[in-house]
Amino acid sequence: MPLDLIPANGATTGALLDLVSRNSYSIGMNAILSEKGQVTIPKAIRDGLGLEAGSVLEFTEEEGHILVRKVVQENPISIWRGRGALPIGRSVNEYLKLTRGG
Repeated sequence: MPLDLIPANGATTGALLDLVSRNSYSIGMNAILSEKGQVTIPKAIRDGLGLEAGSVLEFTEEEGHILVRKVVQENPISIWRGRGALPIGRSVNEYLKLTRGG
C-alpha cells in the first residue's frame, strides 16, 4: 500500500483516504454530498469526459440510481457543413449570381 494512503476509520478493507491531495476518494472514486447538495466530480472522470467549468450536466433518477449525463451543445452551423460545396469550375461570385438569378 502506498505511504500516502491509509485505511479509513482504521478498517482493513474498503475505502482509503488520500492524505496528500485536498480531496479524499475511495479507490472506486466515491464523493461526499455537501450540506448544499454539491458533489465534486473526480478529476479523472472530468478529464475523461472533457468536463470543465460551465459544462452542462443532466441528472436523472432510475431505479434508485442517480444518472449524470454530459449535455452536448449542438452547434447549429454543423448541420450545414459540407452542404454548400461549389459546383466544379465555378467561383463563389459566379455561383451566387447563378443562385440569385443574376
